[in-house]
Amino acid sequence: MTYGETVSQPYRCPDETWSSGSRPLRIGARLAIDVGSVRIGVAHCDGDGRLASPLTTVRRGRGDLDAIAGLAAADHVIEIIVGLPVGLSGREGQAAAEARTFADGLARRVAPVPVRLVDERFTTVIAHDALRQGGSDAKGRRPRVDRAAAALLLQGALDRERTTGQPAGELVGSAPGGAR
Repeated sequence: MTYGETVSQPYRCPDETWSSGSRPLRIGARLAIDVGSVRIGVAHCDGDGRLASPLTTVRRGRGDLDAIAGLAAADHVIEIIVGLPVGLSGREGQAAAEARTFADGLARRVAPVPVRLVDERFTTVIAHDALRQGGSDAKGRRPRVDRAAAALLLQGALDRERTTGQPAGELVGSAPGGAR
């Protein structure tokens, strides 16, 4: 090939494959929810399920399920991921119980769209660190950290599905630990 030739596909080494060993990923947009006591961070991904990005923050309380259902409908999502705050030991505390209750209510509100609970350990800590390193002060970080944490949660779920070939987490309405 000479300089200036038109290349119809990105350059690849002869032995390289497009899949790079990954398994098929279900096609379709998804939402991820990072449920806090005051705010709910929301992230979404593209229709190919490749890249998660922060979307918005919803005020926790009256109308929050309706707002999230509206976002899900607007994106035509195939599922919603809700962060499950599990302790380092793997035990679930009060925050996890509240996330489960929220996910149950959301699942009823958005049916038949499936809702899954996914371990969210470290997503908020990582989001805080990334925003701090990006120059955000503590007050400026607060509204953005929840949606950044939701984006980390969603990207992790997408990557897990790409690696294992199975959707990440536990389907709400199934037995705990179920990956239906």
